[in-house]
Order: sequence, then C-alpha cells, then structure tokens
Amino acid sequence: MQDSSLLLKAVSETEIKKIADLAKIIWQKHYPPIIGQEQVDYMLKNIYNTESLLNQIKEKEQQFYFIINENKTIGFLSVTNEKGGCWMLNKFYVLEEDAGKGIGTKILEELKKIIQPKKIRLTVNRNNYKSINFYFKNSFRIDSVAQFDIGEGYIMDDFIMVWNAS
Repeated sequence: MQDSSLLLKAVSETEIKKIADLAKIIWQKHYPPIIGQEQVDYMLKNIYNTESLLNQIKEKEQQFYFIINENKTIGFLSVTNEKGGCWMLNKFYVLEEDAGKGIGTKILEELKKIIQPKKIRLTVNRNNYKSINFYFKNSFRIDSVAQFDIGEGYIMDDFIMVWNAS
C-alpha cells in the first residue's frame, strides 16, 4: 500500500479479545438506530464475545485483520476463503471517528492485494445506508436479499452484495 501509515495486520488468537473490545465500541455507536439496542446487546453477547470469535477462526476458518492507521488500531475485518477465488467479507468495521475519510476504500484495496479475489461477497443490513453506499462506491452490487434467523427471535435483514474482479 502506498500509504504506509495504513495497514492490515493479521490477528492472532491471543489478540482476539481486542476484536471483542473494538466490536463493543463500534456496534454501540453505529447499530442501535439500525437494529435496536436489544439486538446489538444480543449480537455482542453471542457473536462478538471472545469464545465465539475464536470459534469463528477455528471452525469457520475466518481470517481476522486489525485495521491500523498511524499506529492506532481503528477497526477490524474478517474474511473466509469460500473456494475458487470467491471470498466472504464477514466483518468490516471502523471506529466512527475514523470513518468517512477514505480509509475503508484503501483498506479494501489492501485486502484485495492480500487475498487476490475473483469475487467478494458480503451481507449488509438493508437499513445500513452509509455502509451500502460505501460498498456501491467500491463497485459492489446488490445480488439478492436474505433474512437470517440468529436466535431468540432476532433476524438479520440483509442485502447480499458482490464485487467481481474485472
């Protein structure tokens, strides 16, 4: 990456608690207006706790990366190699104070250099307009709509978006 102050750093299993801590900060600021505080609390408790994140690495083979800007960890992402050059972008979160500065686009470009994808898929909440617009600006398109039951009556109501290499 040309901007040496911005980088992706692979997360080791011993660093996974820092992912859980970042998720709490990011989710509490961004998601209550979109999905409600109760669902945010449920997801942090069940999906973004240290044990669940370790399981996502071991059993789901997610690769986590810290997003670092000017030596400060400002977010994280995770990807899964689905086969045939297709990757799933499972998570992509940046602290609110660092969002909207072009960092996300640079990180996507860095990620593409690392994983060399033919295709990237992701899910994004249908009411998460800022993120949807970000993905549109980065050549993703809406492929389909999906609802995922995540337990205890909570539903993820998402767009599945796709980026294809040219």
